Amino acid sequence: MSQKERDRLVVLKQAQKRQITQAEAAGQLGCTERHVRRLLTKLKRVGDKAVVHGLRGRASNRKRSAQERDKIVGILSQKIYHGFGPTLAAEYLTKKHKIRIGREALRRLMIEAKLWMGRRRRVGEVHVWRERRHSRGELVQWDTSTHDWLEGRGPTIYLIHMIDDATSELTPRFVEHDSTEENLRLVKHYLETHGRPIAFYTDKASLFQTAPKIARDQKPLLHEAREPLPPTQIGRALRELNVTWIPAHSPQAKGRVERSFLTAQDRLVKGLRVAGACTLEQANRYLEEEFVPWWNQHLKVIPHNPTDAHRPLDPTHDLPASLSVVETRQVTKDYTLRFDGHLYQIAREHIRAGLRGANVRIESRLDGSMHVRFEQHYLSVSLCQTQPKVAEPLQGVPRRPARSVVPHWPEPADPGLTVWQAAAIDRSRTRDTLKD
Repeated sequence: MSQKERDRLVVLKQAQKRQITQAEAAGQLGCTERHVRRLLTKLKRVGDKAVVHGLRGRASNRKRSAQERDKIVGILSQKIYHGFGPTLAAEYLTKKHKIRIGREALRRLMIEAKLWMGRRRRVGEVHVWRERRHSRGELVQWDTSTHDWLEGRGPTIYLIHMIDDATSELTPRFVEHDSTEENLRLVKHYLETHGRPIAFYTDKASLFQTAPKIARDQKPLLHEAREPLPPTQIGRALRELNVTWIPAHSPQAKGRVERSFLTAQDRLVKGLRVAGACTLEQANRYLEEEFVPWWNQHLKVIPHNPTDAHRPLDPTHDLPASLSVVETRQVTKDYTLRFDGHLYQIAREHIRAGLRGANVRIESRLDGSMHVRFEQHYLSVSLCQTQPKVAEPLQGVPRRPARSVVPHWPEPADPGLTVWQAAAIDRSRTRDTLKD
């Protein structure tokens, strides 16, 4: 019997002995006078058990049968459900096996079956809380995760996340390499789908920032004055599209995208395992058809300001040209240029004044094509067939083997002489004979 029940019993016995009225007892117990009379009647019949709930110690009418509990444990004991938590396991039981069970009931069942171990939450390192941006499109956090997403069933793939800071709306994609080209492809998809955001928020990786070259034994000064470094390909593309790039000084600063990876490494990995995804195409199909709709339905929030801060792409924005790998080459006197180990000739009809000796912009676009631009005009170029510098050896003509040269060594001195006797020989007297 709990302390609360003991207190109720004291009030009922006072009312039973007429020390207080039934109205006063009802006020102290927080119930009606009718219920007080009902409790007094029960007190005469069963004694002190009158204050104990009648269902205590009895099994619930909604309790699962032993057969159903064994079926649930058998399903969750399969290899594909290894590591599933109660929340995720309850969703998959409802969706794939048509078994509806509460999350907490399933948690107790999994703990009894040794499929889940309850743990206490520990207070982690406390960081300063930052309020979300007010409008969708004000700030988009961007990062890449190098996790074993396919659990060894296929090649190594990388997951790129773009998550809106105001709404937590997710735009992800699996890629083969965490390269400039793959990141530019996701930027292209984001811009075509949502428009241009105000700013992207990333870390200081080499894809986004050019690191200064400093010797290992030297440390940069805090206020050292140096010339600004040229932007990376992604930095240049964002400048051309008038999108601000903001670097994060710590992983905690971009905590929203970091926490999104923790959720993906739990739910997405297990979802790919159940779906049997083994290739990049299958992983992206599951990502677009299952994971992203679930994310945007359950984890997306309503922004403080309903105004969308995304800006549309203007006709002045050449998206394929901006989202390309750009390099600079100089035009020679014969109106040719070298790029990627090949020699290209500029078409005669595209030759302009000032082109000879000038620098041209070469765009290696995401579709694999190459475009050459001088000022605001694109030039037509053709590949030149150059002769190899080193001639190949003639076929069928035997080569004469190299003649080995035997070195000529001087004949040794008389073996009967010692070293000191040989050194004392007078070379100016050639007719003298050596005597012991």
